[in-house]
Amino acid sequence: MSVRFVRAAWARGLGPSCCRGASSFPVPPPDAQGVAELLRDATGAEEEAPSTATERRMPGQYSVLLFPGQGSQVVGMGRGLLSYPRVRELYAAAHRVLGYDLLELSLHGPQEDLDRTVHCQPAIFVASLAAVEKLHHLQPSVIENCVAAAGFSVGEFAALVFAGAMEFSEGLYAVKIRAEAMQEASDAVPSGMLSILGQPQSKFNLACLEAREHCKSLGIENPVCEVSNYLFPDCRVISGHLEALRFLRKNSSKYHFRRTRMLPVSGAFHTRLMEPAVEPLMQVLKAIDVKKPLVSVYSNVHGHRYMHPTHIQKLLAQQVVSPVKWEQTMHAIYKRKKGSEFPKTFEVGPGQQLGAILKSCNLQAWKSYSPVDVLQTLEHIDPDPEESPR
Repeated sequence: MSVRFVRAAWARGLGPSCCRGASSFPVPPPDAQGVAELLRDATGAEEEAPSTATERRMPGQYSVLLFPGQGSQVVGMGRGLLSYPRVRELYAAAHRVLGYDLLELSLHGPQEDLDRTVHCQPAIFVASLAAVEKLHHLQPSVIENCVAAAGFSVGEFAALVFAGAMEFSEGLYAVKIRAEAMQEASDAVPSGMLSILGQPQSKFNLACLEAREHCKSLGIENPVCEVSNYLFPDCRVISGHLEALRFLRKNSSKYHFRRTRMLPVSGAFHTRLMEPAVEPLMQVLKAIDVKKPLVSVYSNVHGHRYMHPTHIQKLLAQQVVSPVKWEQTMHAIYKRKKGSEFPKTFEVGPGQQLGAILKSCNLQAWKSYSPVDVLQTLEHIDPDPEESPR
């Protein structure tokens, strides 16, 4: 893929025709006029002549972008991005689509407001694409040589926007509706998500079964307790009714869990408790003219890359009630013959959690990993590979 093609795709995905299909939205998003001009490629790559030949590159010259999901939010995110071209304008466009000042909330909080599903999903989406703009400014070759992208939960929307499958305003509006519907579903039932670091003998399925039986003994009808995230070997997130999660924490030794931690989210995402959110999201996705991604984008639902635009619309809605198969996605992206070089990997967005997961899934691939910092304001600091991710 030529330098001109990928740079043009990145610019177009964030701006031009950003209101494409807007007339068929259930509720038309506010005008995002001017985003096209704001986010055009600063290098003028769209005006370059097409490449006469595809330049052959070694595997180590290619790149993969990973987009984080809910739970990575932190007050101050975005502060390290504001000095880069078009980032402030990107947040201004988000203000018009969302109807509130997302940049102010991201920079100054308070944390409890930022943690609310309705706010943090759009905040992570915009911060991640702003981080791509920073990366594009500092290391344009990373964008030029990108061959694959994947996003965790809401991060999948950012990955698809980056890959040119949908426009920025459409993607953000879909995230807005998704977040509102998931917030409403979360408020309806006391529920949450429990991260569990296990070991080979851990009994995840038995734990979920007995937690559901415990809930039934308390009079909870149709209790939910199931694996919602596959992170890396012996590490899962289990989601469901809060009483079920309390039961798991209290009896963690019985199931050979090494450590449990409640995630800073408001509901049991990626379980059937989110079913009320599926239809509103589906209606928005039907109104979007989804394109085939210009680089490979991998679905959370099955861990494989999207093959057709209609699959994107279907699976993004299904993703809300399906477990995130991130471990499987990492195996699909980084599968290599022994001795082959790995691509460079960049985590674009708040936190370094996806880097930590990659390290546990594939140590050799992780050695070519770098986060794109969204907090500090210095130019670029190479992270210590031995430093524990946040």
